[in-house]
Amino acid sequence: MTLEQATDPRAVAETVTDPELPALTLADLGVLRDVRVHDGTVVVDITPTYSGCPAMGVMRADLLHALHSAGFDDVEVRTVLSPAWSTDWISADGRRKLAAAGIAPPGRAPVRAAGPVPLQLGPTRRTAACPLCGSPDTEELSEFSATACKALRRCRTCREPFEHVKEI
Repeated sequence: MTLEQATDPRAVAETVTDPELPALTLADLGVLRDVRVHDGTVVVDITPTYSGCPAMGVMRADLLHALHSAGFDDVEVRTVLSPAWSTDWISADGRRKLAAAGIAPPGRAPVRAAGPVPLQLGPTRRTAACPLCGSPDTEELSEFSATACKALRRCRTCREPFEHVKEI
């Protein structure tokens, strides 16, 4: 750990990786919202990728561990639900890391008007280029993969399966 990281709680928090996508940090994923010092307490705000995300407890524990290990004794990790997380918050570096790990990064999140979310009874149509060969000719095998935020797809060109982070 560098001296800068040892004295800057944000720099320490930005090194914590996502437990479900370990190629990305929480900062890459856009889950790490804010890190500040308030009355001697390091306060970290994180936003789940979706309501009920089972990885939140591990994220919180990993942040506490990293900050305590860096010498910050008083740490509070808060869950912030508004505004809701969006795949648009994934950094450009995070998108590159996803593709390098063989996971198709999400496209732009759908734009919705303010107000109630309309109920859509038809299937969601998503597309994703193959992160292995780049072909746009892919098919969805399952709407859910290892985690609820990813779908399982297969490339019709190279025939390889891959995961795709769904646009939210």
